[in-house]
This record gives sequence, structure tokens and C-alpha cells, in this order.
Amino acid sequence: MIAVHTVEQAFNAGECEQIIEIVRGVTAKDAGLVGQATDHNLRRADLVWLDDVPEANWVTDRIVDVVRVANREMFDFDLREFAESPQVARYGAEREGHFGWHSDIGDGPVAGKRKLTMVAQLSEPDAYEGGMLEVQPSANVVTAPKTRGSVTLFPSFLLHRVVPVTKGERYSLTIWAHGPVFR
Repeated sequence: MIAVHTVEQAFNAGECEQIIEIVRGVTAKDAGLVGQATDHNLRRADLVWLDDVPEANWVTDRIVDVVRVANREMFDFDLREFAESPQVARYGAEREGHFGWHSDIGDGPVAGKRKLTMVAQLSEPDAYEGGMLEVQPSANVVTAPKTRGSVTLFPSFLLHRVVPVTKGERYSLTIWAHGPVFR
């Protein structure tokens, strides 16, 4: 099994810009943690949940296709649903937007069934500094590509983070595929 997998050009530049423009027109919420907790030392970002935005319905279809193929080719997890809405996060330099080391499997009934995490890079690479997605599948850290439209997939139990954005703003799209609890 490959621990971290990248799909280049899963979204084209126009689609990435369309997603960003859609969420700019919606009131974002302060990013929290599983269980509705907030800890700005761990996470500083603004979120828009795409299920709340009718103009973004097409995004879910693309996500399903990307995750299905990547899972079949690379992970072979028992995936059964997308039980949570896709979210677009904005990490801005004005807040040193970041998300410290964490895994995506949580204590809740839905978060406990997260098996595969998908993160799409929506911003142009030169639109921000810092803000890299780093995944730690072993003693070595893997940095996800900053290529616009690329998607990084990894098992939800892996530690990962977004380092602070020091200039500009980074937009990313995240979703989790769910299945029976790992055993």
C-alpha cells in the first residue's frame, strides 16, 4: 500500500478558481476540531462546507470519481460513503493560518469511520508562502505538491499538518471517505 498518493490535475485551473469564487461569496466559519471544539493554537482557518452551497454540487461528483480510482489503484480500503460535507479551508497570512499535527480519525461516530483523506490544492502556488501540507507516514515527512488542482490522498489515521501561511492565502478542499472502522 502506498501511504501518500497524488493525483495531478484532478481539477483544472478554471475549476479551482470557480470553487474559490463560490466560497468567497459565502460567510465562512471559524475552523473547529472534531466535537465542535476550537483551539487557535492548533488550527486557524476559515471554513465553508460545500453541502451548504448549491452552486458547488458538481464538486462532489468529481471528488467521488477521484477517490474511487485512487482507492482502487492504491489503497483498497473498504469505503462505503462520504458521510461528511466537503470543506474548503482558507488559511490566511493575517492569522498565520495553520493546522498543527493531527490525524483525521476522531472520537465521534462519523469521524471514527474516516478511512481516506483527500486534500485538493485550489490556490496558485505563488499566491502564498508557507502553508504546505505535510504528511508523516513514517519517520520521514512527505510534502504535498503545491500544483494547482493536484489532489493528495492518504489514510486518515496518518499524522499531517498545514504549516503557517506567512504571506497571502491558501485555499484547499478536503473530504473524507468513510467505511467500517479499521481493525
